[in-house]
Amino acid sequence: MFHKEGFKILGVSAALFLAINIASLTLLSTTWVKLLIFLVSLFFFIIVAQFFRNPKRNTSIDSSTVVSPVDGKVVVIEEVYEKEYFKEKRIQVSVFMSPINVHVTRYPIGGKVVFSKYHPGKFLVAWHPKSSEENERTTVVVKNQNIGEVLYRQIAGALAKRIVNYAKEGDTAKQGSDSGFIKFGSRVDLFLPLGTPIHVELNEKVRGGESIIAKI
Repeated sequence: MFHKEGFKILGVSAALFLAINIASLTLLSTTWVKLLIFLVSLFFFIIVAQFFRNPKRNTSIDSSTVVSPVDGKVVVIEEVYEKEYFKEKRIQVSVFMSPINVHVTRYPIGGKVVFSKYHPGKFLVAWHPKSSEENERTTVVVKNQNIGEVLYRQIAGALAKRIVNYAKEGDTAKQGSDSGFIKFGSRVDLFLPLGTPIHVELNEKVRGGESIIAKI
């Protein structure tokens, strides 16, 4: 299953794949060259296609848990000062997505979307210390009665040239459902209330919509 954000790019990629190989079969006579062109073009088409995978995830709906919003590796667990929305200290958990990860962003908790904002910016590498403040990004806050308010921030990286955010203020968020997409990967930061028990460790690999980041 592919994400809707990739339909246009996949269509163009498939058309180029067919055009290149039809031209190769028509214009070239050397078999090994035609085979090489086919294999190289197929490789690049598969690379593009895997960016837009949208596998079904079985989220165990639980208003007392925070699930990972994306696939990737946990690269930050620390207490920080969140200055955009909360303006107070929070626990930050960051998940880095490599180009081979699924790039769908999912709601980490269920509840009501109380804040949603897009910020234009730079395209520094995702692990750069200033990327969370200077890169293109979106900030979304979801609130429920058990956990309170959880902020998650999609952050573009050096390759990610477009962030898609479906969350709008007033929306009802369903835990684990699609809330956005970061084309070609980057990272997502979660900001949780102080004292929240964290259920992951640094460098742990997580799955969006399934891995439990924290539990009240």
